[in-house]
Amino acid sequence: MSVRYLHTADAPEAIGPYSQATVAGGFLFTAGQIALDPVTMQVVDGDVSAQAEQVMKNLNAVLSGAGASWGEVVKTTVFLADMADFAKVNEVYTRHLGNSRPARSTVAVAGLPRGVRVEIECVAKIG
Repeated sequence: MSVRYLHTADAPEAIGPYSQATVAGGFLFTAGQIALDPVTMQVVDGDVSAQAEQVMKNLNAVLSGAGASWGEVVKTTVFLADMADFAKVNEVYTRHLGNSRPARSTVAVAGLPRGVRVEIECVAKIG
């Protein structure tokens, strides 16, 4: 099985030795996306809702770059710096997914890159 590494200029550059996404076995695996503006590579201003909005835009750009959409997403993992932010992040998440309902795990973590409040990754079926 081959592995293909994906990159789109519409999402933030990887800030470490990894890819924005990989394709293997008919599935797209995204790296976790945080609230980085893809142009400035800076964390967007605002609360957890503003950060979640940018995270979802970044994930949408990665999905789109792979020829996929939220309809093909089978699993997401949401990482929160504080579980008290769940409702606000869930509102943004729900709006972006429309009618899609992938399996999801949400976990609270001790810290996230660049001090952000939310990070999300996903797996999508492609091809």
